[in-house]
Amino acid sequence: MKLYAINSDKTGRAAIWTQAIYWDMVMNAYKRTKDTKYLHLINEIYQGGYEQYTAYDWTDTYEWFIYDDMMWWIISLARAYEITGDGKYLADAATGFFYVWQEAYDKERGGLWWNFIHDAKMACINYPTVIAAMTLYNVTQDKKYLDKAKDVYAWSKDVLFDKIEGKVADNMRYNHLYRNSTEVAWTTQLYNQGTFIGSATMLYKATGETGYLQDAVLAADYVQQYMCYADGILEFKNGIEQGIYTAIFAQYIALLIQEGKQSQYQDWLSHNINMAWNNRDKKRNLTFKDAVNPCPEGVLEVYDASGCPALMQLIPAK
Repeated sequence: MKLYAINSDKTGRAAIWTQAIYWDMVMNAYKRTKDTKYLHLINEIYQGGYEQYTAYDWTDTYEWFIYDDMMWWIISLARAYEITGDGKYLADAATGFFYVWQEAYDKERGGLWWNFIHDAKMACINYPTVIAAMTLYNVTQDKKYLDKAKDVYAWSKDVLFDKIEGKVADNMRYNHLYRNSTEVAWTTQLYNQGTFIGSATMLYKATGETGYLQDAVLAADYVQQYMCYADGILEFKNGIEQGIYTAIFAQYIALLIQEGKQSQYQDWLSHNINMAWNNRDKKRNLTFKDAVNPCPEGVLEVYDASGCPALMQLIPAK
């Protein structure tokens, strides 16, 4: 299939949106090593997506059934262009971005809807939209992307971010029975904290406005203080596909360290890597989301094995 399987025994096809995260990991491996085997894999995974997901036809409502699935791919397509300079990646990313913007952006109240029936605005579509817009801005210097990123970030920060504690809400819904009053679910998720951090850091890098950096640091501090187990090990969840949340967080906390020059998180993440690696399945060199215990033998889901290697591509060994 030229895509990742669900399980370590190579059965099934992993969820459509998670493929983009594994593609990011391959790109990070190429950026770290410059090894052409990873460049080959970048191109091969693109082709796998092309064949499996109707040639990136964003209007296909069978393959693409929620907007955030599209946006994860749009981010990664823009990154692939940034790395390779191959115009097909940029064309697919730009087409996808403007399709989602047209279909999901709420012109009346701001923010993006999560799904086709427009019943909720989730962190998992709004912050990735900022990241996609900023990645496209960085590679094109087209100010319309920067303007859209600022717009969505401002709405999302106002509605989905606790400006005192630094936690990110999972979603907001309108209660139409009570004059469209809003109901915000403050369930925290590691990947939402990560995409908020990435959004704020990218806007800081582009604008130089320190408020964005302060937001990113506040969100990262919340994770370190409240979303870890004993000894600072990142929390994990057992829901469907949720094992990949650490891999997404890795992408953006590393961005804060590098682009935001916030080295205070380095030792904490290195400790997470070393814990997971020391508890790996040494026969297969596979790690597990529960870093403090030995990696289970037998079949592992790709989601649950992804966190440590994602961190390892981005955080220098220590």
